[in-house]
Amino acid sequence: MKLQAGREDRGLRLDVFLTDRLERITRSQVQALNKSGSILINGKSEKDGYRIRGSETIQVELKPPQPLSLEARFIPIQIHYEDDELAVIEKPAGLVVHPGAATGASTVVHGLLFHFQKLSGSEGPRPGIVHRLDKWTSGLLIVAKDDWTHSRLSRAFQERQVHKTYIALVHGKMPKPAADITLSIGRHSTIRTRMAAQASRGRTALTSYRVLEELGGFSLLEVKIMTGRTHQIRVHLSAIGHPVVGDDVYGESRYKQFSKKYGELGRYFLHAAELRFTHPKTGLALEFNSPLPAELQSLLERIRV
Repeated sequence: MKLQAGREDRGLRLDVFLTDRLERITRSQVQALNKSGSILINGKSEKDGYRIRGSETIQVELKPPQPLSLEARFIPIQIHYEDDELAVIEKPAGLVVHPGAATGASTVVHGLLFHFQKLSGSEGPRPGIVHRLDKWTSGLLIVAKDDWTHSRLSRAFQERQVHKTYIALVHGKMPKPAADITLSIGRHSTIRTRMAAQASRGRTALTSYRVLEELGGFSLLEVKIMTGRTHQIRVHLSAIGHPVVGDDVYGESRYKQFSKKYGELGRYFLHAAELRFTHPKTGLALEFNSPLPAELQSLLERIRV
């Protein structure tokens, strides 16, 4: 595969450029390909830290990923539901879902290998993982135990048949008691590790919110997403001027003000609280609910005083 870099790409690291252009490839995978000699820039190999100049021809030989040596590790995981095909678990804030660059051996995947006898995609880097939550977001997560179930669940997500509801605390008073946010989402034009709303190469994204409670300078929201873009809820709410409390990436200035008054929250006030879907094998309607973690409940109580 050949890619042509343009002036708008000037200054990007090679791994950031390629993960932006190629779908379903991670920066760690790009780095592994580069080390194996599968990436050539104008016919030559370059270091991982190479920065795009804006006129290069980049050739990538995509190789099947090598099986990772993943070891089971005891990580406390609350299991809401389990049968032979799938499980629904509670992901705590601070835990990365799957291994990647610099994640180490403490991820949800390592915990799943300890708790379950079988998982889908057992030879790959993300066994059992059908969908993800950000590291600093908590809540309900579906785990597939076999490839057939994984495939059906993935299709259900694509066809918007899996219904997810989040609880978020955001800065400020919302302009409407309920509304839809329909801004496209894509890579940030200059900070390539971030996403941005209304990006020139963005993908359609739809988020809806409903105000549950107004608390002084904050709003407690019920949030639903109809698409699954990276950082979607955080990007959308920040784009309309109401970043999620605790978000030091998309709400940096508000984050600093909040920390001075209430102290470090140490996570996002974003929790995947409800999950509804149809079991792919039995056809039964399944619904799960997860209460707010104690640290989020405690913060609400302090704000209400």
